[in-house]
Amino acid sequence: MIRILPLLAVSWLTAISGHAAETPLRLWYEKPAGPWTEALPIGNGRLGAMIFGLPDKEHIQFNEQTLWTGDEIQMGAYQPFGDLYLDFPITGVTAYRRELDLNEAIHRTSFTANGVNYLREAFSSHPDQLIVIRLTADKPGAITGTLRLTDAHNAPISASGNTLTSKGSLSNKLDYQASVKVLNEKGRVTSDGKSLKIEQADRVTLLLAASTSFFNSPEKNWRGEAPDKSVSRVLEAASGKSYDVLRTSHVADHQALFKRVNLNLGPSHDNLPTNQRIVLNQKDKSDPGLSALFYQYGRYLLIASSRPGGLPANLQGIWNQDMKPAWYSGYTTNINIEMNYWLAEPTNLSECHQPMFDWLRNLATVRKKNTQPAIATDKGWIAYSTNNPMGGNSTWGIHRPGSAWMTQHLWTHYEFTGDRDFLKNRAYPALKELVEYWESYLVEGPDGKLITPAGWSPEHGPVRKGDKIVLQEGDRTPQPGASYDQQIIWDLFTNYLEASEALGIDEAYRSKVATLRSKLLGPKIGRWGQLQEWMQDVDDPNDHHRHCSHLFALHPGRQINPVSTPELAKAAKISLNARGDGGTGWSKAWKINFWARLADGDHAHRILQGLLAPIGGAHEAGGVYPNLFDGHPPFQIDGNFGATAGVTEMLLQSHVKKESLYLLDLLPALPAAWPNGSITGLRARGGFEVDLVWRAGKLSKAVLRSTDGGKCFVRITGSVRPVQIAPNSSQTLQP
Repeated sequence: MIRILPLLAVSWLTAISGHAAETPLRLWYEKPAGPWTEALPIGNGRLGAMIFGLPDKEHIQFNEQTLWTGDEIQMGAYQPFGDLYLDFPITGVTAYRRELDLNEAIHRTSFTANGVNYLREAFSSHPDQLIVIRLTADKPGAITGTLRLTDAHNAPISASGNTLTSKGSLSNKLDYQASVKVLNEKGRVTSDGKSLKIEQADRVTLLLAASTSFFNSPEKNWRGEAPDKSVSRVLEAASGKSYDVLRTSHVADHQALFKRVNLNLGPSHDNLPTNQRIVLNQKDKSDPGLSALFYQYGRYLLIASSRPGGLPANLQGIWNQDMKPAWYSGYTTNINIEMNYWLAEPTNLSECHQPMFDWLRNLATVRKKNTQPAIATDKGWIAYSTNNPMGGNSTWGIHRPGSAWMTQHLWTHYEFTGDRDFLKNRAYPALKELVEYWESYLVEGPDGKLITPAGWSPEHGPVRKGDKIVLQEGDRTPQPGASYDQQIIWDLFTNYLEASEALGIDEAYRSKVATLRSKLLGPKIGRWGQLQEWMQDVDDPNDHHRHCSHLFALHPGRQINPVSTPELAKAAKISLNARGDGGTGWSKAWKINFWARLADGDHAHRILQGLLAPIGGAHEAGGVYPNLFDGHPPFQIDGNFGATAGVTEMLLQSHVKKESLYLLDLLPALPAAWPNGSITGLRARGGFEVDLVWRAGKLSKAVLRSTDGGKCFVRITGSVRPVQIAPNSSQTLQP
């Protein structure tokens, strides 16, 4: 198994790049948040909060990732948990600032009022499994206020001693509890049964714990320990630690993941509030540092919403304020859940990938019970398009190749880590059972090619109206041989073949699958030079649909690339140009990845800048909110994650093989807008870690490392060379 490499010393970045070792990574503002999409997110993978930063009436809206309605059949929806309000008799505020420090994963609000300087810090600790809020002032006895807790489902609130508690149960019998404990230094805390009053304290630490009775296993019927036990245990443990100890362990835990990658793209207008940077950058494109901030924000959000042992990041990560969130805030399998994890392996966050694997295994377990006849199968499993943590689903549409697409992530994890136990026990069985399903489901088409008999190209399709074929939004009429299906099945078969060969097993079946793959209907070029979306040549050059599903073979697949399949790559480019650069947030994020794979960094950068535009006014779709959340609209986190993945593809690609070895393509799509820069700590397939430095648009130095050692090919400005690295060694490359 290839292990995660240790953190680079800070001095290394300085030595190779000449840039400052620490790039400021913070979102900051001169005013408190108004709407929810101006508040700033913290999270520990399970417990998240949006902080508004109001001096006199602080508002902290919080979520716990398992608070779901629904079950194995009904979809339900992800639920808000509650709100914590801190009311203070504060007036005359000056020198106000609120910020989210990505390097430390700490939210800060600072201001001056009546001659007192106040500082509030908040973070969601993964080691201690709770939210910590610290209130300080530079004069003694200056903290006086009232704490109120509300429950999103109107459960009763009780206050006793120094603790506030909400406790309730959802319609699906899921129990939940949240408790806030006040630890004051000097002063006193009193209770009126519904709230807590703090009087003349010097410093105050608030501990917010929340939990449910959810247990992440269908074998346990999704239920486990009562939440009051886990909440009490967490609060008791944290209460015995000082704030400094809680803070130090939180920062160390976060930085062990976050600081593996450092990106510098050039000048940064960090002296301006983030909302102003977004607007200014649209005018003069003079802030490449904003792109770097957006990139690292994606990594921050994944760390904060997806940790081992928990659920995967949903459509909004873990942050949601609505009882009926858009698209249930669920797991949609025709792009969204997959896009959420494109960044995990290449940006050195492999651990954060684990929740998706566990959810995928649980979903397969539930689906193979065949409780819903419409998606029952004799071999393997399929699912509906949108699902919850327990396997329940929306019945909007069956997404037959979704299980194959998601299983690509298992193979990808092996490609990056070399974990043979994972390949043998998790990835290979999952790949094989889906290959067996598609072997039984494919049919022979008119020209003898194997096709899917009832395919789909999300989320529209050709319908006949009179004597014309038109493309209709949301149409799910079955279409044999749809390119999207065909390309995903090619990818599944290819991943299976390589997995079987890597393990040295099932040689006879491997040969059979290779034959099946050779008979698949492949990508076709249509009448106007486009990559056809359907088996019939009915594509409309004026179709600007948000989905580009027929380009799966370009990304995240590997069936099409400019070097080995130039004609198909040209057709993909024609299709992309016809679709246009607009679209929803996640659609633009996918297009960044497409253009990066086509080695057109300037086009990828142009779309990235469009994604970084402010939502609202003339820009109603596919931009960002003031807190840099991606807008569909509304907020969908896949655009954040997909954009980070896209920038990574611009700087490093490793999906192509040469002579059975991975080909690491260095700076394959570097835009002119980033002439000088550096990145350290990226991961490549084959278990390599890569640092890059470039000057005047050209690579000046690359460093490759490997713990287990290995061979690969490296492409630098069109020139390909073999590289061999000994175990626990590195190699420096220059053009």
